[in-house]
Amino acid sequence: MNRKQIAMGAFAAVAILLSVMNASWIAPQPKGSLALIAHRGIGQPVDRSRARPGECDARAIRASGHNFIENTQFSMQSALRFGARGLLLDVHASADGHGVVFRDASLECRTNGAGRIADHPLAYLKTLDVGFGYSPDGGRTFPLRGRGYAGMMTVDEVLRNFGHLPLIFHLADARAAEAAVAGFAGAGRKIGPGNGFIGDAAALARLRQLTQEGWTLDNAASRSCLSGYRLTGWLGIVPARCRGVTLHIPYDGGWTLWGWPYRLIDRMEGLDVRYFLSLDPDGPLVGLEQADQLGDVPHDYTGMLLIEDMHDVGRAVVR
Repeated sequence: MNRKQIAMGAFAAVAILLSVMNASWIAPQPKGSLALIAHRGIGQPVDRSRARPGECDARAIRASGHNFIENTQFSMQSALRFGARGLLLDVHASADGHGVVFRDASLECRTNGAGRIADHPLAYLKTLDVGFGYSPDGGRTFPLRGRGYAGMMTVDEVLRNFGHLPLIFHLADARAAEAAVAGFAGAGRKIGPGNGFIGDAAALARLRQLTQEGWTLDNAASRSCLSGYRLTGWLGIVPARCRGVTLHIPYDGGWTLWGWPYRLIDRMEGLDVRYFLSLDPDGPLVGLEQADQLGDVPHDYTGMLLIEDMHDVGRAVVR
């Protein structure tokens, strides 16, 4: 046997060894179960072909056959009936420091109000129709008008109604972090391990000044962990920087990670790592919008899966 044949044999042996080491299908099945996280409860699906960046996407919804309005109590309750195990909700701070659950910083797109949430007290925000601006035909008809009066909820109201569930709050800014923490106090609830927080660096920094409880979805920390793991994971080595991190992974992008999903999850057992799948971790926070996207989610995946259209996609999940 010549040197070339020996080298090729050694290479093949190493490749087989690494394949076995990183084989997901022979790893232990992960503990727990799939957790569908309903983004804003149930809302009206957006026609992405008509929505334009920076414009009001409430004028570009598809005809849905339902009258759910996102971030309202009825839509949250209905999301749970369709299989959601948790909710991800947007939080802004009103002028008088209340945490209000609403998508936008300003009011014109979705409501009959005007100006920024930050410039109005809660009493004014509670008078608005949060279904006012939705139109499936570019502004000719508005089928949800009149259905959303007094529909804007506060963080403490959400906690009183849904505090037993995993709740994730997307903090608009540092003031929203303050308002969210105050909302827990107002509802008489402690921030627990089922409570997560998302936001930019300033929002999360302010949150951690106020409390060390709950977990955060910090995309910078997630990217740091995953980039390190891509370098060392082929040897089964998990970087220390992964401890306590919530990994934000594209629902169809786990193939870039050594041993995804079961081997990776097994390797990170005991490191207090959470898993959160969405459409694109590097873009706007969006969940799965179509049932056929579920085909790219590992069948026995047991982390969190963000669902944008719980009315259709959520009901298609059979586990």
